[in-house]
Amino acid sequence: MSPSELMPIGLFARRCGLTSSALRFYADSGLLPPAEVDPVSGYRFYGADQLARATALRRLREIAMPLAGVEAVLAAPAAEASRLVDAHVAKVVGDASAALRKATAVVSSLGGGPGLPIGALKGPVLADAVEQVLTATAHETRLPVLGGLRLEADPGSLTLTATDRYRLSTRTLVPGTPPGRAWAGTLSGDDLRAAASGIRRSALVRLEAAPHGVWFRTGGREDHYARLLSEEFPDHRQALASLGAVTGRATVSKEPFLRALEEQPGGRVTLRVADRAVHVRPAEGGHPGTALPATTTGTALLIHFDLTTLHPAVSTAIGPELMLDLRGADQAVTIRSADRGDLTTLAMPVRHSRPTTKRPRTG
Repeated sequence: MSPSELMPIGLFARRCGLTSSALRFYADSGLLPPAEVDPVSGYRFYGADQLARATALRRLREIAMPLAGVEAVLAAPAAEASRLVDAHVAKVVGDASAALRKATAVVSSLGGGPGLPIGALKGPVLADAVEQVLTATAHETRLPVLGGLRLEADPGSLTLTATDRYRLSTRTLVPGTPPGRAWAGTLSGDDLRAAASGIRRSALVRLEAAPHGVWFRTGGREDHYARLLSEEFPDHRQALASLGAVTGRATVSKEPFLRALEEQPGGRVTLRVADRAVHVRPAEGGHPGTALPATTTGTALLIHFDLTTLHPAVSTAIGPELMLDLRGADQAVTIRSADRGDLTTLAMPVRHSRPTTKRPRTG
């Protein structure tokens, strides 16, 4: 390899995302030796053909893979390398779950007594509600609160809310045992996902607020704990209060609607609500789409959605029929059961003519 094709260690480090000191370490460990070393100065040079290996090495280390595992992955054929990565990730997830269970036991031992009762619900009902609402969360490093679930308790109800700013889901439940007083907090979505299966297997779950989280007491089974998030939750009440007036409505069967969305070839879909039907077709055209019988009111409307926004809102809705409350092509659509209104989801459309323009947010 000619000198003109080589990169000094600093330039190579910038290209592959590793530091110069990390490159020296990986060279000494035999994982990524330089293409050449100047015999006089000791300067290290790398070739462009080493960038892919260096990038893969960095990514494997970012998922906490030990050096021996990295070496095995880099030396293996593609199928075996994928298996090794999957096995490592499964171990990491298992270790994290075990750590969470142990941490829960530690927190329980430090609790010093029961927390503030904030309601009691049937386990399957609570688990369903948690999983339905959590579909509206998002993992964003800069806004971790968008991965959380807002829990609000008052003497008559427990309300669960989540939003990724382009979708908002909220469900209200009537507890068998009402809370002693009002309480509100935002719980870790990851903790709730880990707890959902255990909650579902419990006939009755009592919720108790602790200083830094909420306990889900299962009465004889393993209790579960969800941490409180400190960041302020988006003002979802203002988002709901500021919705425009409903100008049209469509009632459509859920399962055919869901199948029509799943059959669309692209990541964006168009709904045309008119003539006693909801027409589902790709936003970019080239596909005839599907016409679903519906009960409609109001003027005809053409509205565009990202499939990743609309599909979860439809799939988690309760009951065989859905009601869509329409407010215009650039306004949130409310999706709820036609006969049970305790789960409501707002889905924000996209501006199809300018796909790079930011969408309005729910909060």
